[in-house]
Amino acid sequence: MTNTSSKQLDGRVAIITGAAGGLGAIFAGVLAREGAAVVVSDIIPCDGTVETIVQAGGQAICVTADVSTEADMTALARAAEEAFGGIDILINNAGLFANLRMMGMEEISPDLWDKVMAVNVKGPYLATRAVLPAMRRAGYGKVIHLSSGMGIKGAVDYLHYATSKSAIIGMTRSMARELGPSGIRVNCVAPGLTDTDAIRNHGDWQGDRRANNIAGRAISRAAMPEDIAGTVVYLASTASDFVTGQTVVVDGGSAMV
Repeated sequence: MTNTSSKQLDGRVAIITGAAGGLGAIFAGVLAREGAAVVVSDIIPCDGTVETIVQAGGQAICVTADVSTEADMTALARAAEEAFGGIDILINNAGLFANLRMMGMEEISPDLWDKVMAVNVKGPYLATRAVLPAMRRAGYGKVIHLSSGMGIKGAVDYLHYATSKSAIIGMTRSMARELGPSGIRVNCVAPGLTDTDAIRNHGDWQGDRRANNIAGRAISRAAMPEDIAGTVVYLASTASDFVTGQTVVVDGGSAMV
């Protein structure tokens, strides 16, 4: 598809999960500014994100949904099609991290392990599965998963989270190979520790731990949400139409792959 507008995503329809706040809300706002009609979704109401977009002249609706529930993801895709006529972009941003605490693997209960995998791994699978009919009909689509630097480097005391984010990288590659013949590109963004409200309020990521994380980067500063959003827009746009199966690390040069 060719986009002749000065806005990179004019006429596109995008679903962003985990968009009530944090990176998801930033992604939704940036995509809307680039011309996309956005469906913002979260397990909690995301009316604030929608209101901000609409007040700025964009198009947005909110759909409350649990990414780990198949029926909710089916309903989310249906709502997007009913509201805007199709689905061009899916950003699988929803994930468990901010409410996780550092703990050794013996401390991670099987129930907690399953909860992390249900949201961080099963969720992107279910959401992608739900949008496939619309994307296949169009012969075009962009799926963008969110991994993490921990998914590449590993992490002490975050085995559950790091494992889930490593799985997303493998999911990205396999989906890209399977869906490429249908015109659907699948890529992944792996941010480093990013300066969001959730991180600023996370006791495990303050003080020396935060300082050491920044010191380990080639570009020694905190990552801002806008740093990640720029990569997401690129992967959502036609500029990346010949890119699929890739994981783009956005962490200031901490993990170099």
